[in-house]
Amino acid sequence: MLNLHLVRHAPTAPNTERRYPREDEDAPLTEEGRALAASLRLPRGALAHSSPSRRAVDTARLAGFEAPQLTPALAEARFGAMAGRTWAELEKVYGTTPRHWIEALAQPNIDFGPLGGETGRGFHARVQEWLSALPESGEVVAFTHAGPMHAALRLTVGLQAVTTPPGSVATLRRVSGQWWLTGLRAPDA
Repeated sequence: MLNLHLVRHAPTAPNTERRYPREDEDAPLTEEGRALAASLRLPRGALAHSSPSRRAVDTARLAGFEAPQLTPALAEARFGAMAGRTWAELEKVYGTTPRHWIEALAQPNIDFGPLGGETGRGFHARVQEWLSALPESGEVVAFTHAGPMHAALRLTVGLQAVTTPPGSVATLRRVSGQWWLTGLRAPDA
C-alpha cells in the first residue's frame, strides 16, 4: 500500500494577484505562506519529492522536509502566452481563447494548450511518468503546484474539478494498483 500526499505550495505574491506565473519567475513565499508551510502536518518519515521551484522547496523545508528530492515532473505547467497575466488581462488581449487553452491543458489526451506553452497531453504525460515510478508501498509527500496536483488527481481517481488553494493537501492511497482519494484538506481561511 502506498500513501501519497500531494501538497500545493504555500502562498506567493502571484497567487494573491491571481496571475499565472512566468517560467523565469520564482516568487518567494509570503510571510503568511511561510507560517502556513510551517504549520503543515505530514508524515515525518515519508519520502519527500518537490518541484524544483523555490516556492515548493521552501514549503517542503518549512514543513520539516530539509532535503526533498527535486522532481521536474512536479513543476507547474508551462503557460506560454498566459504567463505573467491575470485572467482579465488575458481576456482583454485574446478574448475567449484562454478558456480553450486552460480547458485543453486539463485534458490528458489533447494536443492543444496555451500558445507557446504545454499541451494537455504533454503535461499529463510527465505527471503520469512520475506517478508510475512511485514505490509500491510506503509514504510519499510531493510538494508541487495546482496544475500538477490537479493532473495527478485526474490521472489517479478521475477527479475532474477541484479547488486547491495554496497550502492544500490531497491524500491518495494506492492498493493493488487501484487509487483512492482518502483526504482533501484546504488551509483555514
